[in-house]
Amino acid sequence: MNGWSDDTEQRRSAEPPLPPELSPRRAATAGGGVPSQSRRPQPGGGSYDGYGPPSTSGGPDGGPRRPRWSTRKKIGYTALGLVVVLLVVSVSTYFWADSKVRREVDLSKVEDRPAPGKGTNYLIVGSDSREGLTAQDEKNLHTGAASGQRTDSMMILHTGSNGNTMMSLPRDSYVTIPAFTGQQSGKRYGASTHKLNRAYADGGPELLTRTVEYNTGIHIDHYAEIGFSGFVNLVNALGGVNMCLDKAVHDKASGADFKAGCQKLNGQQSLAFVRQRHQEADQDLGRMRNQQKFLSTLAHQAASPSTVLNPFKLYPVIGSGLDTLIVDKKMSLWDLTSMFWAMKGVTGGGGHSITVPIANSNYMTPNDGDAVKWDMTKAKQLFGELRNDDKVTVSGN
Repeated sequence: MNGWSDDTEQRRSAEPPLPPELSPRRAATAGGGVPSQSRRPQPGGGSYDGYGPPSTSGGPDGGPRRPRWSTRKKIGYTALGLVVVLLVVSVSTYFWADSKVRREVDLSKVEDRPAPGKGTNYLIVGSDSREGLTAQDEKNLHTGAASGQRTDSMMILHTGSNGNTMMSLPRDSYVTIPAFTGQQSGKRYGASTHKLNRAYADGGPELLTRTVEYNTGIHIDHYAEIGFSGFVNLVNALGGVNMCLDKAVHDKASGADFKAGCQKLNGQQSLAFVRQRHQEADQDLGRMRNQQKFLSTLAHQAASPSTVLNPFKLYPVIGSGLDTLIVDKKMSLWDLTSMFWAMKGVTGGGGHSITVPIANSNYMTPNDGDAVKWDMTKAKQLFGELRNDDKVTVSGN
């Protein structure tokens, strides 16, 4: 050190010490070795201690602040959770329903089929199958205990680019039943002319499909059939079907006994209504009109929000409908759903609902008594329009 520095140090040593509260050295020792700077509260509840950049977050004690969930985030996570739940439920329901579908009809066994046309054609059959019915059920439902199976109703549902059309085929239609091989005997039978429901009785769904294709030239893509018990259970699962009748109905053969006006029919009453025909002036044709009217109401109730949005009602309805529904081996659940919605649309006025054109509803046959004879001129035109997915111009009956 030079002389000037030594002189300065001696002079400082001779000066009296400052009071503690004014001494910068004392303050530095008390504050951690560095003179403290003025401390101002910082955002987030912390305080600045003079070291590093000021803190921009922290709890009341200077610790890390807990993140706050905004309302938007809460809503977002809740919505995501609901979507996941709905997805899981939907997938589970799909596989549950798909497992209940009875794919028993093998359309690949149908012989000499017409070429597939445009659009999709479903053959929908209501059979008098008594499967699942007890002797008491048969008595209550007035079905009798006849052996074998017959068809009570048959319809071709066509879906395509020119709208949907449901064409009813009278079961007493006098048609050609093509040659076939017996399912049980293996015996070959030649072609013959009989009522349409004879085909089902002789060769089941496959021969019925073959007969419909042979007489209409329309390729059947899918087959669906429901029996008596499935029909009754489906209506009961819906809690009944509301029907408005223009006139009173009394038919001992079917058990139908209803007053005119609006009323709710349970499963047993509904079956009686769609089967009765003896009081109808045109018998089988009148019954088909009743069936179409009933299907319209049934489809709308099954697709109503009170059913679809209520799982305690929806699942029994689906289960009851699928338990006795028999379809072809290639019918997917998506195909089945598409068929149902198309039926709903047609019967609700969103398409054509007609009967094959008829020339004589009391045609006397040489071998089957009176039957229904088609008007082949109009019928061929209608079949061609459906086959080519053209706009339907034939009115039918």
